[in-house]
Amino acid sequence: MKQKTTADTAGEFFRGLAERRREPLLQNVSGTLRFDLVDGERVEHWYLTITNGNVAVSHKEAEADAIVRTDKALFDGMTAGKVNAMAAALRGALVPQGDLALIISFQRLFPGPAASRAKAGAGSPERSTR
Repeated sequence: MKQKTTADTAGEFFRGLAERRREPLLQNVSGTLRFDLVDGERVEHWYLTITNGNVAVSHKEAEADAIVRTDKALFDGMTAGKVNAMAAALRGALVPQGDLALIISFQRLFPGPAASRAKAGAGSPERSTR
């Protein structure tokens, strides 16, 4: 059985955004965002164009309103809810450039820690059933 690699995880995250095409958490957000995921000597680029919640994803290595450069394994942790993007930026493990408001808006798409997700839903009568 093939073990899931970071490339699979990053790809799944971005392909999921591309397939959904619309992200309600970004409904008031517009701009371009490029993620540069570093894996040794290799850099994988993911380019997002966001227009009021509509998201288009590509691999362009073009200028963007905001650029996030980070280690591919760290990004994997963010998409798995194991690493907090803001904490990673404060540690210098994630390097943001450009429109920080756009980056902060986007980081809401990363899941929180599994323990906090379970705690938030446990015993809550207002829990969403979406």
